[in-house]
Amino acid sequence: MKRAVFLYNVQSGKGHIARNVERICSIFAENGYTTTPQLIDFARNPFEGNETIDLMVVAGGDGTLNFALNAMKAKGLDIPLGVIPAGTANDFAGVLGMSRDPLEAARQIATGSIERVDCGRVNGLYFVNVFSFGIFTTTSQRTSDERKHRIGKLAYLIEGIKEVRSVHGVPLEIDADGECFDLKSLIVLIFNGRTAGGFHLTRRASIKDGKFDCIFLEKKNLFHSTLAMGRYLMGGNPKIVRQLQARTIDIHSTVDEPTDVDGQRGAQFPLHIECLAGALQIQCANAE
Repeated sequence: MKRAVFLYNVQSGKGHIARNVERICSIFAENGYTTTPQLIDFARNPFEGNETIDLMVVAGGDGTLNFALNAMKAKGLDIPLGVIPAGTANDFAGVLGMSRDPLEAARQIATGSIERVDCGRVNGLYFVNVFSFGIFTTTSQRTSDERKHRIGKLAYLIEGIKEVRSVHGVPLEIDADGECFDLKSLIVLIFNGRTAGGFHLTRRASIKDGKFDCIFLEKKNLFHSTLAMGRYLMGGNPKIVRQLQARTIDIHSTVDEPTDVDGQRGAQFPLHIECLAGALQIQCANAE
């Protein structure tokens, strides 16, 4: 039989995952897996002692998946990951078409197939969905897990509103695949996936094209910049919302702005960001 580890947090899915550990493991057993449930410990590498397993199943959101990815890469492993959505936004799981029902998601993984998808790396730190900095982008880091579990995505909005008081532009020197430009930006979003916090912000993104989809919101006055972002979200193409695709991006700034990877603390400036084509194995539902 194949060997799998089921990595979960007792708080995942408001406790729903913990109540269904046995049922989830039985789904994998029915499909030829010997599955070991393992409580997540963010101070310990979950692949320690699990270097030869066939599958690591992770219950959680993008941050939990980010933790598993970086833990795996730290040990130089290339083991397929499966994700059971149990976070607040579950952006990457949404791209994969995973069911919100944990038992159905487990079936999708257990009966599914492995796909090679892209992942990002910034200064040696890997990410599955988005690297970002600027207004609102570090909101997830400051939003408590208790509040996320209690009110879901609304927690991000409440925390994000507080940031309006500290709006500032970040001076940037950018080199994207050899295209160089300077700007003062309010928001920078480097997408491997398609959404952030459940909001669909990209138009062409794919996790299999070997490219990032990037959005830079240039700072004008607050009203002008806010209006431009609103027009962009409604399908417009305002000039101060710069869009591009790139495989490699270098960013320098005179300001060491806080950054975010998949809702977790990110890298420090200067930034070297690269899209690693097909560098991640994901086991997910078979394409119909």
